[in-house]
Amino acid sequence: MENKEPLSPHIQIYRWHISSLVSISHRITGIINIIAITLICLWVSLLFLGENNYEIINLFLSSQIGKFIILALTWSFSFQTLSEIRHLIMDLGYGFELKITKIISLSVIFGSVILTIILYLVGKNFI
Repeated sequence: MENKEPLSPHIQIYRWHISSLVSISHRITGIINIIAITLICLWVSLLFLGENNYEIINLFLSSQIGKFIILALTWSFSFQTLSEIRHLIMDLGYGFELKITKIISLSVIFGSVILTIILYLVGKNFI
């Protein structure tokens, strides 16, 4: 006999929590960061082939799209770092209460934006 009732919460009745959003975003930014690190290593290795190849990529990164990509990767790395700290706290056995989980998750999101702005200002020599 076939059971037609779902055993786990269905997507239509499941309510998203901020901690699940941060957890999914942590995994996505991890993949993005691995790809970015690989491309950065390839970019630096182009120095062995000559300065012309290096300058072509450098010109792309100086464009508006390149600056946006650098800013997005800065956010991605800062989000990943703060999310790893969140996971470390949870691995130590703290932060499992619902209120604390919300506070830590929101601090990861807002902290990554603030850290990105600070790194941008440091890069522009404003700080």
